[in-house]
Amino acid sequence: MRHPFTRRLFLGAALSGMAGAALGGAPAVSLRPVARPGGGAARLAPSAEALVAEAQLSGQVGYAVADAASGQVLEEGDGATGLPPASVTKAVTALYALDTLGPGYRFETRLFATGVLEGGVLKGDLVLAGGGDPTLDTDALAALAAGLKKAGVREVRGQFRVWGGAVPFKRAIDEGQPEHVGYNPAISGLNLNYNRVHFEWKRAGGKYTVSMDARTARYRPDVTVARMQIADRSVPVYTYRDAGGRDDWTVARGALGNGGARWLPVRKPELYAAEVFATFARSHGIDLGKPALQDSAPQGGVVVTHHSAPLRDILRDMLKYSTNLTAEMVGLMTTAKLKGRALPLERSAQAMNEWAAQRLGMTGTALRDHSGLSDRSRLTAAAMAKGLARAHDAGLLRPLLREHRMRDANGREQRNHPVKVVAKTGTLYFVSSLAGYVRTPQGADLAFAIFTASDSLRSRIDPKRDERPPGARGWNRRSKQLQQALIERWSAVYGG
Repeated sequence: MRHPFTRRLFLGAALSGMAGAALGGAPAVSLRPVARPGGGAARLAPSAEALVAEAQLSGQVGYAVADAASGQVLEEGDGATGLPPASVTKAVTALYALDTLGPGYRFETRLFATGVLEGGVLKGDLVLAGGGDPTLDTDALAALAAGLKKAGVREVRGQFRVWGGAVPFKRAIDEGQPEHVGYNPAISGLNLNYNRVHFEWKRAGGKYTVSMDARTARYRPDVTVARMQIADRSVPVYTYRDAGGRDDWTVARGALGNGGARWLPVRKPELYAAEVFATFARSHGIDLGKPALQDSAPQGGVVVTHHSAPLRDILRDMLKYSTNLTAEMVGLMTTAKLKGRALPLERSAQAMNEWAAQRLGMTGTALRDHSGLSDRSRLTAAAMAKGLARAHDAGLLRPLLREHRMRDANGREQRNHPVKVVAKTGTLYFVSSLAGYVRTPQGADLAFAIFTASDSLRSRIDPKRDERPPGARGWNRRSKQLQQALIERWSAVYGG
């Protein structure tokens, strides 16, 4: 049974029938509408084809715009061509989760006790069990440790165990990414600090000191589950080795300079969270010893529970900061709820594709993950615009999307631009996407999607390199200029 809420997203025979008819037989190229009487701006608006030609983007451009209230497609160009949506995928994931889990859903991280507590002594195991919370941080583990002491636990006679099996483990979201980028960490049912560890280095007297910690604004406990060594080389900047119970990193001395810091991905999230929690427990006089991984779901009584913020707040931050781990965890946990069991990432993405087709009418959707990090994902602009229009009346996604400000001829943001846009962006090398809602000066609401991608240019780059390929910056700039030009056209032509 799905979580019920007042404004159901996609139910209603009239709505589903309307949406199906709206895209039936949609034009393969952009329409040239007849200008309304007195519509001078509409008559002067350049055609979409002219705007695309002017952008001089090698590759493909797919776009579609629909009336958000009726779902009627107003204009599209190559709207049925599947292109990589990049992080626009996260908007689909948000709708998937809102419909299945509900906006008030909270993730739980719990401490289980398998034995009895007598005189402050737990005669059994203590299990730190993840519930898929993508936002769990060091502060939350500190609160859990304080809660353990408050519950009267002074000593644990059994073993300290950790469980991350709420979703299948994956060592990286996308294996095609550089090993050291923080946006591509491991996936587990127990995550900490977005599965990133803070690496900092300083030079004094010709020597470097390095630290690895799980910092937040309040705490910065050192960790040993991730270790860094400085190597006498210039390249590669980083290397990684799985050392069994820890992540072993090296960094090139020639790349360090006088000092700096960056977040590195964690590949052993359960052990990472266990070490940090044990540090806080020890500060309360509770020595937990060395942690052990647990394969099966924990049994016993719950001693302490940490609840995440409501899902709506988590999704708002996900869409604002485009956090990949959040998207993957939200999608995986949504699938587990929908299917009654956790599925591996690609199968979970397929479950979301099926949901999008059934609930949003988004046929032909072929997403490979929930974040958009995989460049193998494909989505059509027409399907995305249709899905956004279908979801519009529920009013759940639009308030979560970030304001996308229009810019002047010099690229400066215009705070008072009469066209208001909320949208999700998506960027990979030679991929730029934008999808969301437009409110025109006359008060019309439009749903749109614009996807641009160049497979030929992408084929020339090394996906393992963490630097911008030649030409990527200019290509991306022209794509964004095209996005704004199309939105301005649609506002002028369909704004009233």
